[in-house]
Amino acid sequence: MEQRSLVVLGISGSLRKESTNSRLLAFLAGIMPTGVEFRLYEGMASLPHFNPDLDCDDMEVDEAVYEWREQLRSADAIILCTPEYARGVPGSLKNALDWVVSSAEFMNKPTAVISASPHEDGGKTALASLIVTLKMMSALIPGEATLAVPIATKKLARDGSVVDMNTVSSLNSLIRALVQAVN
Repeated sequence: MEQRSLVVLGISGSLRKESTNSRLLAFLAGIMPTGVEFRLYEGMASLPHFNPDLDCDDMEVDEAVYEWREQLRSADAIILCTPEYARGVPGSLKNALDWVVSSAEFMNKPTAVISASPHEDGGKTALASLIVTLKMMSALIPGEATLAVPIATKKLARDGSVVDMNTVSSLNSLIRALVQAVN
């Protein structure tokens, strides 16, 4: 019997098409181990502003919210990669997370968290804030599955490949920790 691939869902905290964070996720897709299927969530811009009055059961909720929740449910693990805006998580990512606070898609789900920033601190404030939010949602964040990537724009080539070998090594460690948490 053929074994099902492990599904990892990548979520960029940036809505910019060519963002460093989205390019970093594309790079991660290319270094996933055999037996891991990487999917990229691309519907964040379609999510309505969170409103608890509109958070009905899944049959009545907005279609974009339903699709967001379905993609999270169907994934075995999650990788979030976010920039830092004004020392915090971008509003679009926080909005997406607000839509799943009470529906438990992150509960005990192995989750890796990356912040990538052009600044020297690598977006550590956003990273810390995102970890707090995800832990409140009961996400399972392995110790080696968090990473701040400082001066990220100099670590990616134009084609999206990561040219800094320390960063490549850290990303590989993050993937191993995430896959290990699923298994």
